[in-house]
Amino acid sequence: MPPRTALRKYERLESPGLWRETPAAQRREVIVGLREATLILADPRSETPLAQWSLPAIERMNPGQSPAIFSPGSDGIETLEIDDKEMIAALDTVHVVIAKRKPHPGRLRNLILLATVAALASVVVFWLPGRLVGHTAQVLPDPTRADLGQEALADLIRLSGSPCRTVPGRRAAATLAARLFPDAPPQIEVLREGLTHPANLPGNILLLPAKLVQDAKSPEVVAGYLIAEHLRAQGTDPVLPLLAHLGLWSTIRLLTTGMPGAGAMEGYGEVISTAAPPPPLPDEALLPEFAKARVPASPYAYSLDPTGETTLGLIEADPFAHEAGERILGDETWLELQAICTE
Repeated sequence: MPPRTALRKYERLESPGLWRETPAAQRREVIVGLREATLILADPRSETPLAQWSLPAIERMNPGQSPAIFSPGSDGIETLEIDDKEMIAALDTVHVVIAKRKPHPGRLRNLILLATVAALASVVVFWLPGRLVGHTAQVLPDPTRADLGQEALADLIRLSGSPCRTVPGRRAAATLAARLFPDAPPQIEVLREGLTHPANLPGNILLLPAKLVQDAKSPEVVAGYLIAEHLRAQGTDPVLPLLAHLGLWSTIRLLTTGMPGAGAMEGYGEVISTAAPPPPLPDEALLPEFAKARVPASPYAYSLDPTGETTLGLIEADPFAHEAGERILGDETWLELQAICTE
């Protein structure tokens, strides 16, 4: 039923019209009466009702043309011609009001579809990448991690040049790795350029700037930086930032095929070389690692801060502060490590 506000100004409106009961019938003059919910067609002489049309069902057959032709429905066989402008305006107004009040399942369906697409897009953009990266990091086998580490190192070498590779120096680095981490010695790479601080890569790769090695006063200093970086790699999986760099589709490809795709690693060297120095590790995490490796913590602490003010906790709790301790490297091996970049 159309709302009363749509008909208030047209209450009891009447006009002449021409009614055709069937397509084959002659047109017949009628009085058209607009009522609250119906249109009454009556004989103009006797005022006898001839037809009654429901207002919500009425359709205009020739929009914009005159005289206006109406039908009691899309499948109705009756027609009504009206030339009275006020009656035409009344019926058009009622039609507009009713159309607005009708349910629009298509519109609702479109809104639901748009909301669903927006929700899926949010999942893909904000939730899926993080979950996918975390899942991929958990299930990657060690050989794949090692391959990723080598690919990342190759992209870094593109910027920094080849790692320092004198034979005695590399032998000394391997000796130091075995001394500090006997269960799983890392691959230690010393780079002339491209690094301002130690870093780590997947596949148990530890990176050191050449300047750090050359300026160190003792092998215990280098050992301290390696212990700290190894601990960082244990605390934050080095494959996570690499997967973040690869992006969603390369990560999916890596997860499904074991390979990220050609060129996927490009640019990761810049990520490593421009990364800000990591925050210092807490003393309570570092000290057990120094004790486990049988390395004094004080040389590393004084390398970080020559005054010892900011690293006092490491110095005072050094597990080997008052012991001669076990030598990290022999003098000759230490000199070979410091000369790893001389070729």
